[in-house]
Amino acid sequence: MNLSTHTAGLGLWGLLMFVALGFEVVFASLAFVYTRRLLALRTLPLGDDLNGYQKALRKLRRCEPMSRDEWNLAERIIDIRRSPIAYSVPAAFMTMGIFYIFGSLEYLHGHTPSERTFLGVIPMFTSTNLIIQMLKTARLKKRLAKATVVDANQPSPAPLTPFG
Repeated sequence: MNLSTHTAGLGLWGLLMFVALGFEVVFASLAFVYTRRLLALRTLPLGDDLNGYQKALRKLRRCEPMSRDEWNLAERIIDIRRSPIAYSVPAAFMTMGIFYIFGSLEYLHGHTPSERTFLGVIPMFTSTNLIIQMLKTARLKKRLAKATVVDANQPSPAPLTPFG
């Protein structure tokens, strides 16, 4: 008497699960290489300051005058986030969620999926958010060429008053 609930072979979900696992290994390896490259970069002035990256990008988005250090920092952030290998990080999260969903569906063998099956959607939403944020930053490349860089040695222009 065989009391096992498992079938002898893999179904469609099992095959798709192993395909997702293959992609996960590739994307996770690329993400590892990418993060090692990032860790090897030297730090820039303002890069270690609290919210330094956000301040530089905010000034660039609002077309405010920037110091040379802020401009260099914004340029590096944009170059880092525009790199094609940078998208391997959200791709690894996406395939992790896909792997989990397909694995759960294979384990169920055609039974009705439960809420647990769809926990894999959480990393998929996370990766979608990461991709959107990276694309937003990548679009700032056009503004970087038009950005106003103020030299620290030059005096700032006098503020305009409403009565001249």
